[in-house]
Amino acid sequence: MIYLELLLGFLKVGCFAFGGAYGAIPLIRDIVLSYDWLTHEELTYMIAVSESTPGPIMVNLATYIGSAQGGLLGSIIATFAVVLPSFLLILLIVSVMKKFVSNKYVQAALRGIKPAIIGIILATGIYMLVAHCFESTAFDIKAAFITAILLALTYALPKLIKKKLSPIILIICSAVLGIIFF
Repeated sequence: MIYLELLLGFLKVGCFAFGGAYGAIPLIRDIVLSYDWLTHEELTYMIAVSESTPGPIMVNLATYIGSAQGGLLGSIIATFAVVLPSFLLILLIVSVMKKFVSNKYVQAALRGIKPAIIGIILATGIYMLVAHCFESTAFDIKAAFITAILLALTYALPKLIKKKLSPIILIICSAVLGIIFF
């Protein structure tokens, strides 16, 4: 039964996650929590780990959750299910792309979807920020301080050094700050 749940759950993620992994996090959260595969806290930690490991976040999450719930076969099923819709969609797009690439309605639809995806990503970031700074009824000053440092690094440091900051630097700084404060 768990294998069927993994297949159906991650097929939903693969089918309806538009805009990349950050846009898919709310959908993944809903599915994982509805099936009770992980707690909210475990999922948040897995999102952080999936972001810092090589590969797409959705695939990393699907593989981990599948492995945790159904062993090796569970990880294979979950990973297959999350990538199958994208794979089929890309095959379809490539086969008909020449006809529709210059269609004004297709271009308008894609331009309309872009702000919605930005909003979903922003809402997810704000949700995670609030959830960790206010984990219980008390304000978590450590999480807020780490967030402030990372925001300063993200926005102020590139202006000072006149160079774009690598995400790897932010991941390393996050890990170091987490070790220091927690």
